[in-house]
Amino acid sequence: MPPTPRAATTGSSTFAPDSFFEAWSNEKQRDPVPNNDLRSAIIQAFGLKPTDSYVYHAVASVTLQQVQNALLQGGSRDLHAWYRNEKGEPLESPPETDIIAYTSIFNSASAATKAFSNFASNARKQSIRAGVGSHLTSLRLPAPTSISIPRSKSHINPYLDFWRWSCHNLEWCGPDESTASLKNSHHILPIFMHHFGCVCPSYESIEIIKALSRARKCGVIDMGSGNGYWTYMLRRAGLEVAAVDNMQSLWRTMWVDDTVVEDGLKYLQRNNSGKDDILLLVYPIVSLDFTKRILTQYGGDIICIAGTQNSNGYTAFKDVMVNEYFEKEMPNFHKITQVPLPSFAGKDEALYVFERKDLSY
Repeated sequence: MPPTPRAATTGSSTFAPDSFFEAWSNEKQRDPVPNNDLRSAIIQAFGLKPTDSYVYHAVASVTLQQVQNALLQGGSRDLHAWYRNEKGEPLESPPETDIIAYTSIFNSASAATKAFSNFASNARKQSIRAGVGSHLTSLRLPAPTSISIPRSKSHINPYLDFWRWSCHNLEWCGPDESTASLKNSHHILPIFMHHFGCVCPSYESIEIIKALSRARKCGVIDMGSGNGYWTYMLRRAGLEVAAVDNMQSLWRTMWVDDTVVEDGLKYLQRNNSGKDDILLLVYPIVSLDFTKRILTQYGGDIICIAGTQNSNGYTAFKDVMVNEYFEKEMPNFHKITQVPLPSFAGKDEALYVFERKDLSY
């Protein structure tokens, strides 16, 4: 079995997850990227050398300096053209107030359902925000009333703070129906993916998983855990989480020391098919029918999937969306929750929760 990767950042001798969070001050939460200098902000936050030249391989291959150069171009060359009219022509970017309104939806001190509703209802007619609000509220299925999500003024999530900054810098106020036709994102994304992961966990998503875990007195299997950011955040919320990944993908930052480096199917076979745990899949892969095989092997009652809710990215299944797959192939499960996640510019992401039918508690 390959060695377990340790919590570290390549090129840093100082990075430690707990210390990183302890040093994440209120000032950094408000302004994680002073002067829009992302290169310097990442170097400082992760303790990298000023001459850092690491190549981030993801949707593109870039260095911090190349990303910073792209940021300096602003919206030129259609780098911020996230919204277009019926003719495919770029629309004027949304106003700052609408970007603030979108990012505020994910504030842990707000009631999520009311925040989404207000975002849509307070939008100017025929504005980009109105389209985004209609799209998100039409797809949103709040958690069951049995799940209570307390508000919090002390929740720390550095990824969310970097994401919020990116929305303002890239002039993004959320996905709408047309987002499904976008094929490109922005140079920033590989940086976020390497240091934090494919998609940012929201406070609401963490609390939903937490409530489900507490209600069933069970742990969570983070299958295909990647660099472990979701595992780390769930553990900070007090949950027992097993991080499982074959480590075939490269991450610059690892957030946990105890990733089980193993094929996911073999892990489930060794652990009672996960019968006593919640299964979490964050952007599960399509290749080799990995996700299908994992879902077939899983013997537990709750499946959580964090990933795209449109067709412009891979969906974990070939040619079908998550909802469609469960309706056709997993009739013994039904969807109980679908809540939008903080979506990077050009993306449309959500947390889905499916529960095995006919459960008696």
